[in-house]
Amino acid sequence: MLFPNHAGPRQRQRVIVLGAGEIGLNVASRLTSENRQVVVVDHNPKKLQAVMAALDVQGLQGSASSPAILEEAGVASADIVVAVTGNDEVNLLACLIANVRNPGSLKLTRIKNGEYARMSDILGPDYLGVKAIINPDVEVVNTILRMLLIPTAVDYGEFGNGRVKVVAVEVKSGPLVDRPLTEFPAISQDRGVRVSGILRGERLVLPKGNDAIREGDVVYFACLEESLQTVLRITESGFKPIRSVCIVGGGDIGLRLAEILDKRDLRVKLVERNAARCEELAERLANVMVLNGDGTDRDFMRGENMGDSDIVVALTGDDETNILTCLLAKSIGTLNTITRVNKNGYMPIVRAIGLRLSVNPRVAATNSIVHFLRRGLLLSTLTTHDEDVEMLEAVLTDTSQQLGKPLKELHFPSGTNILAVLRWDDVFIPGGETVLQSGDRVILICERERLGWVDASLIGHR
Repeated sequence: MLFPNHAGPRQRQRVIVLGAGEIGLNVASRLTSENRQVVVVDHNPKKLQAVMAALDVQGLQGSASSPAILEEAGVASADIVVAVTGNDEVNLLACLIANVRNPGSLKLTRIKNGEYARMSDILGPDYLGVKAIINPDVEVVNTILRMLLIPTAVDYGEFGNGRVKVVAVEVKSGPLVDRPLTEFPAISQDRGVRVSGILRGERLVLPKGNDAIREGDVVYFACLEESLQTVLRITESGFKPIRSVCIVGGGDIGLRLAEILDKRDLRVKLVERNAARCEELAERLANVMVLNGDGTDRDFMRGENMGDSDIVVALTGDDETNILTCLLAKSIGTLNTITRVNKNGYMPIVRAIGLRLSVNPRVAATNSIVHFLRRGLLLSTLTTHDEDVEMLEAVLTDTSQQLGKPLKELHFPSGTNILAVLRWDDVFIPGGETVLQSGDRVILICERERLGWVDASLIGHR
């Protein structure tokens, strides 16, 4: 939930992050990489020490809702307060104190309880002054809904109100394998598609013309809306639209996803172990078939024809259960699965065993928080599987240092590449002769360490 955004300086220097859990750690990591001063507050000394050992941040042990601790953290002079402890009430109280001591600060908070999230009159500028509410469950569901659009893709995002697509596809066969990218235009026969990155192992490479795509590479394509079919054709990744979904896990996330899919023209099954919870779910979901069972029980899954589902989404609170559920679903015939994974350390393992699509609530929440903090001339972002590389949509100002010359004459730093340009009603993939103009909306890919260059030289912030 976002409250109305009022004009103000985009660059913030001093940030207080309340909570040193995974979300707090991820947010602090992103912000320190952008040269912001970060203070992290947490009552747990072990978590705090781990953050301080990993990042160049100040650490302060104590309660995030303690007025004395907040004063010591510098709340009166902070530009941004990010309250992401695991306790909604602590986050809200911290925002209240921050708003009293520093009404002009930008306040974001993690809120999981839907009752609080609906109280926009209290949370808004007249009371707590919270600018944005981040609910990890909501962010996970939004991520899953994007995945359902193209289930054969490893990653998917949209820029320019959907006119430019970014699609990551694992290339297992087809005309691209072992061919240098200099031959890509001849292979694609479509000027609306560009290879923007190659994920090989755990590292995303920004390719050059002589680089070749290997079998098993995950390739990020930027394409115009009308060229999406070209990407699917040259990667041999044809897919049929999702018509049936099986959700395993009837917790808050599973229920939220089922409620949205219940309103669409889909056949939805929801599997939950707890019989009493099944009764609650059945009362709330008019068109969803609620089943009492275990997603890791092969006989149950086969008996309910789960192998015929277009996609199985495992959303229990246990990573191991989710992984086993998706492996079982694939073994009985399901082509597509989405795995909820809470532990970052499991992500490489999940991909290595063939589970392409996964979602992490904490990573999803972090992405949403960092995206909001960058709002302004930077319109939207997409974090790739290699979190050191991002795709951005930005508006060029008349102070950009990259205007007036063809792209082939400009000297962009390594690790940056412009993928598409939106100019008024036109959208196109740029070439060497393209000349950027003030007001252009550009979609680019860049390493995180190059964000400072993008901000100062390309966008042209004053």
